[in-house]
Formats: sequence, structure tokens, C-alpha cells
Amino acid sequence: MSGTAGPTLEGLAADLAAGRTTSRALVESCLARIADPAGEGGRAFLQVDAEGARTAAEAMDALRRANAAPSPYAGIPVSVKDLFDVTGQVTRAGSRALDDVAAAETDASAVARLRRAGFVVIGRTNMTEFAYSGLGLNPHYGTPRSVWRREEGHVPGGSSSGAAISVADGMAHGALGTDTGGSCRIPAAFNGLTGFKPTARRVPLEGSVPLSGTLDSIGPIARSTRCCAVMDQVLADEPLAPLPEMPVAGLRLLLPETVALDGMEAPVSAAFEAALARLSRAGVRITRAAMPEFAEVAVMNALGGFTASESHAWHRPLLERRGDDYDPRVSSRIRRGAGMSAADYLDLQRARKDFVRRASARIAGYDALVMPTAPILPPRIRDLEDEAAYTAANLAVLRNPTLINMMDGCSVSVPAARPPEPPAGLMLSAAAGEDRRLLALAASVEAVLGA
Repeated sequence: MSGTAGPTLEGLAADLAAGRTTSRALVESCLARIADPAGEGGRAFLQVDAEGARTAAEAMDALRRANAAPSPYAGIPVSVKDLFDVTGQVTRAGSRALDDVAAAETDASAVARLRRAGFVVIGRTNMTEFAYSGLGLNPHYGTPRSVWRREEGHVPGGSSSGAAISVADGMAHGALGTDTGGSCRIPAAFNGLTGFKPTARRVPLEGSVPLSGTLDSIGPIARSTRCCAVMDQVLADEPLAPLPEMPVAGLRLLLPETVALDGMEAPVSAAFEAALARLSRAGVRITRAAMPEFAEVAVMNALGGFTASESHAWHRPLLERRGDDYDPRVSSRIRRGAGMSAADYLDLQRARKDFVRRASARIAGYDALVMPTAPILPPRIRDLEDEAAYTAANLAVLRNPTLINMMDGCSVSVPAARPPEPPAGLMLSAAAGEDRRLLALAASVEAVLGA
């Protein structure tokens, strides 16, 4: 692996405050990396707003000179997934089917909050079309390659593929993504980064193209848990405050042996077990136990689940008008929703409500769940041309993160391995509303694993 090291948001804020750098300098560095013909900028970004970023950077530098910067992070360049409205830009959601829609008249709520804190939006990042896959492939605009064995061309993880690569390659210092079944956590795991999926209702969805209104959540991908925590506070419109310190000694983690450990590739298993051993030596108490509720998720989703039913409701008119312009691997999955009846959907809602209640009760005696983010390494892009291989890999990477989205929880993926080891993520999860406590816990765990 390469390319995942870089400054944290706290470090950049300190450099800006001390005059060791400027927002304009940070923006120019990011733009140079995006434009590098040997890099992934052309595949990671669908649109780069170079002049807008320069103008915003100069404004933030002027405000800082006047001691009027809107936050300590004002002037730091971030990327925005192509799922979000940005004033004056067309939101294509990684598709060709929306290339004839009007430009957005206002920013999405999440984008507006980042701008209000002074973050500089440097461009729109590539993604799986309409966010409907965990692998990150995009036949319309190309697929950015994971930092791991880049010369071989491995998937970046999805659907927030370009978001992760923008941060990993220093083309941005944080990324705005979404997570319906792992779309922040999977790309983070595949590129040595940290990805956070907040409680679904924590950040407003207004101004973003939906996948599943029930499961969609908006979160960051960044270089550390503390970086994610900063962006999360901004996105949730909370006052900026440092995470509380949480000693790892005595933490109680539940490792579910149902579903979550199935089908692990040997390098992932080795990295995960080594990470657990380090945590145990640091005083973390890890309990391995069955979690029978997790076996119910595949049954609940057998007809396509919330993603198929709710996305089909949104896409029906667009499929009629521009269906031939979709990636067939995406449109076929959306069309599964047409086969779900109203009764099927109501049954799914009832089943999920009961699942959330029982799963939340089972984890109540622990500080967090712990499991691998994905059980496999990033597959090679060329190996996924076969439909069966694509489907198997997609189901594998989405499986564990989806458990938490169905549970209505919050979740963070931190690196379980460090370069040059193959990338693997360790996922920590908690019940709905436990976001800040989980981030504090994850920051402590990340410090142990990265020591």
C-alpha cells in the first residue's frame, strides 16, 4: 500500500493558525495532485472546481488574517461525492442518465454546513452509479484504483470510491460520502483510511440523491478517527469540541460469531486477529459470542430489501426515460424493487423494527461491537468482468456493514493493518445515538493499532 499517509485535520489547523501554511497553498497542492497524469485524479474526480476553490481559499486566508476565520479548519480542502448538490453544478450521481438535468440552485445541507465551517470544496468525486454497489466500479467514468498494489488495478471500494482515493492520494484532506450499506467504511478499509457511518438521522439528507431513505446516512472518510469526528460535528451542526479521552483498558467489545466471520480470506483474518491480540494486551476485554439476530438480515433482504424497493420508487420515471444509459449491473438491481408488493414492504418494516429492538438489547452490555469491515481483500478490477464473480464480491464486502445499517446503528472502520500489509478494516459499532461515544472509543482503539 502507498499514499495513505498525510496530515490530519488537527495538524493542518495548527499549521494554518501558526502561519506555516495557507489555504491557497493547500488548495494548490491538492490541485497539482489531481492534475498529475500519473495519478488517479482523472478517475477519482468527475468535476474539479479549481477557480472556485482558489477563490474560497483566498477568502479564508483573508478571514484568518483578520482573526475572523469561521472555524479552526477554515481553508482546508475537502472533496464531495457526486451524490450531493453543489450550487451551480449538475448532480449526476456517477451516472450518464442525469447529465441533462439542471444545475443545482442551492447546496445540499451537508455541503452547506461544511462551507459554513470554512472547508473548501475542491471537486466532486466519482462513485458507483447511484451508489448501488460496495465495490466502486463505474463503467461511465472509469474506476479509480485502490492504493494497494495499484499497478495491478484493485477496486477502491464503494460506493464512495473517489472520496476515499481523493484522501488517500492527498487530493483532498477529507471527503464527504454516504453510507447505506458500507459506502464510507468499505472504501476506507480498502485504502488504509477511517470511515464513519453516523446514526442515519444525524445528518440531514436534503440535497442528496437517495438510494434508500430508510438506510441512507451521510458521513466522512478521512485519515483518522479524530478527523472524522471533526467533520461529523460540522455535518451534525454541533459545536466543535475535542473528543473525550477514553482509556482502552477495561473496554468491553462483543465479537459476533454469527455471519460476521464467515468466508474471511486468510490475510484479512490474520490482520483482524493480530489487531484483536494487540487490543487484548492493552486491556480490552473481547467476548466472542453468537448473535443470532444477524442471521436474519439476509432473509429480510431476500427480495431486495429497502434499497431495491425505495430506489425503484425514485428511479421509475428515470428508468423509463433513460434506462439504456444505466450501468446494467445497477439497473438490474434497482428493478428488483418492482417485484416487491406493498405487503412485502410493510412486512420488511415490521421485521426490521423487531430486529433493531432485539439486536440493540443484545449489545447493551458492551461498549461496542467489533468485527472485520469486509471479509475479503480488494478484488482486481479485471477479475470482476464475470457477473457471478462481481455478485459474490459485492455481497461479501457489503455483508458486515449492512448488519449495522439494518440495526440502525453507528459504525466506524479503522485500519487493522498498516502498509506494506494488505489492507483490512476493523469495524466498531454501537446502537443509534451513540455516535460521539463510539468515535471516542474508536480513536483510542486506533491509537493502539497504529502505535
